Amino acid sequence: MAAGSDAAVSSLSCVQCGKPAHLQCPKCVELKLPREGAAFCTQDCFKSSWSTHKSVHLKEKLSALGLGAPGEQNSASPNDGWLYCLKKGRARTPKLPHFDWTGSLRPYPISRRRAVPADIDQPDWAIGGIPKIEPNSDLQHVVEIKTPELIDRMREACRIAREVLDAAARVVRPGVTTDEIDDVVHEATIAAGGYPSPLNYHFFPKSCCTSVNEVICHGIPDARKLEDGDIVNVDVTVYYKGVHGDLNETFFVGNVDDASRQLVQCTYECLEKAIAIVKPGVRFREIGEVINRHASMAGFSVARSYCGHGIGELFHCAPNIPHYARNKAVGVMKAGQTYTIEPMINAGVWRDRMWPDGWTDVTADGKHSAQFEHTLLVTETGVEVLTARLPSSPSVFPWLSS
Repeated sequence: MAAGSDAAVSSLSCVQCGKPAHLQCPKCVELKLPREGAAFCTQDCFKSSWSTHKSVHLKEKLSALGLGAPGEQNSASPNDGWLYCLKKGRARTPKLPHFDWTGSLRPYPISRRRAVPADIDQPDWAIGGIPKIEPNSDLQHVVEIKTPELIDRMREACRIAREVLDAAARVVRPGVTTDEIDDVVHEATIAAGGYPSPLNYHFFPKSCCTSVNEVICHGIPDARKLEDGDIVNVDVTVYYKGVHGDLNETFFVGNVDDASRQLVQCTYECLEKAIAIVKPGVRFREIGEVINRHASMAGFSVARSYCGHGIGELFHCAPNIPHYARNKAVGVMKAGQTYTIEPMINAGVWRDRMWPDGWTDVTADGKHSAQFEHTLLVTETGVEVLTARLPSSPSVFPWLSS
């Protein structure tokens, strides 16, 4: 860290604490950024603010890159609305990005980021976009045994998440945009006193994920209208009382062909069969064996790039739960653990590709993919599905009413 001359910085205040500042961020000096936003009183203040301060450098680099002619990528702020998303949510462009699309789906422009009232408890990425506690937590390596008090809070968060997903399910129909679904999720979450966990998580720009047709996961809600025959997965996570509740379901849009119906039902069954083996003493890697066996028998494949995860006060933590066979997951289930199982089942090959937005993961062959997810609690005798369907949940899956 470089020290500026007394004459240059004596009138500046520390970005972190407001005291007189005599030091400057060396990266800001290198990038020729204004001194007012780069001044610190001590090394300690500089270190404590680094996780948020470094985003200033990133914004400057993106602005300086230009990435083409005026009016193309990075000409707009991520806060500007109805533009295409780039760079994991950190940039926007008014033009459709060039890409070798694998299927018929294309991204559409996205709206501005939705606001969250200041009185709602927010996770540490809500402002700066970067999780601060999660990456360095011991719980990335140790599977936490939850206390009864924490489990009670998780039940509340998961109940809200279920009600929010149910609200989204009720508006799925041809002609509705996925941005409108996101608005329903956002407003329902806020109304319940929660924060939509995906919002600004590693700069994700929306309050839920909407994955249509060939999208495996992490689709960004946008201006595209759902069409008759689509399938759409809505992935909801709610942060409430300091914990997260996470679930998703894949819905039919209008009249869906038999192949898509079989895929979605098989995916639902994969999750149910995996949940059925959860109890103390079972190895985590067995989950993938059960899922892979059922999917393969139906002629489908299991996506491998994403897995289930531990959840609680952290959005993502240990254990990792692979959904495919012959995986190398370590450890056994114990009472008090909470984690998600969320198989992604593809109609064609398991391989995937990433869209230019840095979030939307699609099947490599452009064929459809479906997913279902629950947050689970391992009990002394088996499992409690914390995000289970409620008596009030909409009847949208034919096989449950037959």
